[in-house]
Amino acid sequence: MMRLIRPRWTLLMAAGWLLVGPSLQALAAEDVPAGDSFDCRDLQARPSPESALEWFELSLWAGHCYAFEANAVRIGHDGVRTLALSHDIRDGVERGVARFLDGPPMVFERRGRIGRLSWAGEGGDAPASPVGIAAHLDSLYRLQLGGEERIANRRARRLEISPLDSLRFGHRLWLDAATGLPLKQTLLDETGRVVETFQLTELQRPRLHEGVITLDRRREPPDDPWRIGWLPAGFTPQPVDTRSARHGDQVAHRLYSDGLSTLSLFVSPVEEVELLAPGLHRLGVSHAAVRHRDLGGQARQVVVMGELPPRVLLRVADTLEWRSDGEAAAP
Repeated sequence: MMRLIRPRWTLLMAAGWLLVGPSLQALAAEDVPAGDSFDCRDLQARPSPESALEWFELSLWAGHCYAFEANAVRIGHDGVRTLALSHDIRDGVERGVARFLDGPPMVFERRGRIGRLSWAGEGGDAPASPVGIAAHLDSLYRLQLGGEERIANRRARRLEISPLDSLRFGHRLWLDAATGLPLKQTLLDETGRVVETFQLTELQRPRLHEGVITLDRRREPPDDPWRIGWLPAGFTPQPVDTRSARHGDQVAHRLYSDGLSTLSLFVSPVEEVELLAPGLHRLGVSHAAVRHRDLGGQARQVVVMGELPPRVLLRVADTLEWRSDGEAAAP
């Protein structure tokens, strides 16, 4: 049975995965080539950011390099939830935990290394996430610095991130002036309306990691039998392992991201999953577009979900194409 799982970035934003399209990957140390690492102590020598893009990149590195404990609140369509967060680094591997403090007991834990921006191509390079994401987003969003405010009893610098088209949502960030860690984020829909707020209420003892953090190895793309007919500009396949015990091998799950916004694609034979009603489904601030289509000579259920305008999700689902025999898979 396939279950629709809401994207996890909101839950773990303070744990360093707020703006990272490529997820952290669990790896053995020998899988990481020598030199593919970042020394967190280098952040101490960096001058104070001056531009919005420099603040944004600092926030990404800070999210990976600082160990901390925090309390947070999330306000969305489903009400108000409080969480306890923690983030630490051991032997270059990060561990983040988010624990809900009210409602049904839920705990999310992630371990791994910094992901990359894309699958490795033939002879190509997949840059480290913070560097690659900052450069990539600069052509898709307008980043502007706002004034200073006080969030969680700390000085914060506001950062406005506005899409350059109508195919993705906007964001507003408040970054800790001392560390660059995100203290607050609001998600804005295509009309500019705030649809979700995530905010730390207390940041406890942020400590810069005295060592290196390592990057995920370069990963070869899977040989999918389909190709994406259309994606918004800047969206690329994400090099993450999406296998899950929640569904069988016949249910394929892929992630696509522009580095800030992410969509999930599920493709499965209709007899392998619980059928969902075709159309658009609301999941908090996310939407899911469901289609039943004849693809590759078989009835299949296509589900596209994410925190994006609904028409984007529907168009991705409607333009999915099955590759002909012998046709090479796209990266």
